[in-house]
Amino acid sequence: MITGKNYIGSRATADGSQILKAYNPTDGSVFQEEFIAATPQEIDDAVNLAQRAFASYKAVSYEKRAQFLETIAEEIMAIGDNLLERASGESGLPLGRFQGERGRTCNQLKMFANVLREGSWLGANIDTAIPDRQPIPKVDLRKMHVPIGPVAVFGASNFPLAFSTAGGDTASALAAGNPVIVKGHEAHLGTNDLVTQAVLSAVEKCDMPDGVFSMVNGGISVGQQIVKHPKVKAVGFTGSVKGGRAIFDMANQRPEPIPVYAEMGSTNPCFLMPDKLSGDPVGLGNTFANSVALGVGQFCTSPGLLIGIQSSALDEFTDTLSKSLAEKEAVTMLNEKIATSYYTHRGAVIEQTGVEEIGDSTNPGSNKGKPLTAKVNAKTFLKNPILHEEIFGPFTIVVICEDTNEMLAVANALHGQLTGTMVATDSDIEKYADIVEALSTKVGRLLFNGVPTGVEVCHSMQHGGPYPASTDQRTTSVGTAAISRFVRPIAYQNWPDHLLPEALKNSNPLQIWRTINGELTKDEIRNS
Repeated sequence: MITGKNYIGSRATADGSQILKAYNPTDGSVFQEEFIAATPQEIDDAVNLAQRAFASYKAVSYEKRAQFLETIAEEIMAIGDNLLERASGESGLPLGRFQGERGRTCNQLKMFANVLREGSWLGANIDTAIPDRQPIPKVDLRKMHVPIGPVAVFGASNFPLAFSTAGGDTASALAAGNPVIVKGHEAHLGTNDLVTQAVLSAVEKCDMPDGVFSMVNGGISVGQQIVKHPKVKAVGFTGSVKGGRAIFDMANQRPEPIPVYAEMGSTNPCFLMPDKLSGDPVGLGNTFANSVALGVGQFCTSPGLLIGIQSSALDEFTDTLSKSLAEKEAVTMLNEKIATSYYTHRGAVIEQTGVEEIGDSTNPGSNKGKPLTAKVNAKTFLKNPILHEEIFGPFTIVVICEDTNEMLAVANALHGQLTGTMVATDSDIEKYADIVEALSTKVGRLLFNGVPTGVEVCHSMQHGGPYPASTDQRTTSVGTAAISRFVRPIAYQNWPDHLLPEALKNSNPLQIWRTINGELTKDEIRNS
């Protein structure tokens, strides 16, 4: 049952007077529940409780922590169809989409449970002492990763489950041993409420410390107070460049700056190389039309730039792309704000000198996103920074280059990206290695053929890239490596074995892989 309250650990509160309402973007109807925005005192209470929980939660065994994550997944599944129906109602996305997204959310939690049991995330590294080394003795040094403290997580508009309340940021922060304070997204208040209760049910069932998870509702001012709170030690965010940069700047203006792991804007450029394009321009045009329109273009990996060299094949590709997009229905976008932003920013691009829209650019209204493409020559693209910005929605620009030198100039001019795609044959890659190299410096994930939409949750995924794709290109928000954002290294020098953490003890009681004197092994240390 949706309560509309904030949760300071296990305690449901509604001390404020500001009322928030949830909307159905499909028909504009208002859900009956009232959600109460958190007061400054409630926010302070949530963070202080998280700090108190930190001391005991970080001491919970990795096995019990893993069981906690698995129980969260079980509790989310136990909500049943009510969760799917509410998420669909608040987002305009189909029920089938949320069956998949719920599975992804739960699988992420289970994946991090396995990470905890496997142990390599601890980064255990040991250099044993050599007391008789000359000219000076070598000390015993042992290093591992430890949690950092309370983590603030901002829910994402486009993934109400997988990137929100119990999504990847929350799962990885909890796995690392950190309490989490979630700032619920205003576009899916009811979904957030249901998942919050599932997490808190798992907290109770697993006897986790009160305050290991809290959730507060509210707008910008609530988010600002959380980020500025001195006991918050890191932030996870998925959203716009404007929002992510504001949080990043705020966090760095604190007396004690903290890391902000923001996944933000990306146009996901796709380079259509000559040999590959000439082989099947129609098929590729249809493939990319489907990718652009997928989820009404509301994916951070949607292909927003398609770069090719002037040719009859590129003309055929562009014609197929535009016709295929024109045949697709306008579909409800996530909320009115996103729909308005889509048409505003798309309109600004189309109005630029040298940009030619291909198709009907009228707005059908009712928060529906209508797919469209446009084309521009590379010289104009290179001169106009507006054309380099992400348009969140089903829109893409075909950039027409005169030759490969101009294509290389486009690659070098790109901002940082989550993904970049080489649509190419093997011979294309060999001929245009300089373009591949230029693109590789701009992206977190480099694709060979295929489309960038779709982000596999696995050990090898990199979902992050040079700014403005993310605020820290060294990290990922998807996959097992996401846990590294919420830990820090600590080295123990000359500590007696019986006082060391289990991960660093001579006997290796956790039976994890460790690097000992430069060698990766599970062996015990003898005669140390």
